[in-house]
Amino acid sequence: MHEEVTKELVKYGEKLREMEAYLEVNRRRDELRCLEVAAAAPQFWDDQAAAQENIAATRTLKQVLDPFDSIVAALADAEILAELVAAGEEGAAEELQTEVDRVISGFNELELKSLLGDEFDQNNAYVTLHAGAGGTESCDWADMLYRMYTRYAERQGLKVQVMDFQAGEEAGIKSVSLLIQGPYAYGLLKSERGVHRLVRISPFDSQSRRHTSFSAVDVSPELDDDIEIEVVDSDLRIDTFRAQGAGGQHVNTTDSAVRMVHLPTGTVVQCQAERSQHKNRATALKMLKARLYEIEQDKKRQAVDQLYSGKGEIAWGSQIRSYVMQPYTMVKDHRTDEQVGNVNGVLDGDLNAFIQSYLKKSRV
Repeated sequence: MHEEVTKELVKYGEKLREMEAYLEVNRRRDELRCLEVAAAAPQFWDDQAAAQENIAATRTLKQVLDPFDSIVAALADAEILAELVAAGEEGAAEELQTEVDRVISGFNELELKSLLGDEFDQNNAYVTLHAGAGGTESCDWADMLYRMYTRYAERQGLKVQVMDFQAGEEAGIKSVSLLIQGPYAYGLLKSERGVHRLVRISPFDSQSRRHTSFSAVDVSPELDDDIEIEVVDSDLRIDTFRAQGAGGQHVNTTDSAVRMVHLPTGTVVQCQAERSQHKNRATALKMLKARLYEIEQDKKRQAVDQLYSGKGEIAWGSQIRSYVMQPYTMVKDHRTDEQVGNVNGVLDGDLNAFIQSYLKKSRV
């Protein structure tokens, strides 16, 4: 037992040294020190924009350095405990296993962060859910996905803001647009783009038959203002309507919500997060630019047919992931073949296995 644990600790020690070089930990520490020195200056808040950039950069660096330092500390504690176990110290074996679990958990988190190096991976993310084929069933399925991503964001310490919400006619959600804010939000969620399929015994079927439902998920990064995406006014159709919240409750009594249609691509975005029509229009334009940027990137990756306007029906044959609750329980990602038997755990926001396997495959 002791020899096996010792070998495992040596293995993770070697992997950690490789990760230290790969992540350029020393360079990141130097950058963090410079940012902290700047933040300590008396005139730091004189330039609000620069101060916010400093805080965001500091947070991003700590997203890598903190897990790394946690692994280093856990590994050192585990090595000491391994020596105590070898010496026959009572109770040390249980503490050793706890520290080994900390090392493994921390390393998995760090490995996930190491896969997030693409442009805009560190940005916030716009996530839009659309109910597909299946009527009320699919609206309910979109509502379940909405809860799943909200719970996932909570687990990751990310903030969720509802930008637009369209309730289903009988139950659930027709569509909902979210802004998910926090370090690496887009990098973590970009793997979710595509059609999601649910198989279950329908709670809306009096005969308790098995139904298949579909919902589509679009994910795009929130772009900085210095990213140039040209949108011509003549290419836009802009409609205003009365803002509503979940359940049809009026947010206010003015036509403040904005729907923006990009005519050349057919891309539609909506925003009703603010009481001001002007603010909603500005946010909708930002969302549209993010979506148009993703479309251009998809064209470069020769995948636009699958992911956006040419992806076909939100129905059979186009799904990226299946969630089966009857006649057996399993969630399977069809791109990576990753499978998880605990469907309820996944629907409660435990998506790390699917996200990590997707990121690993995309790096191959």
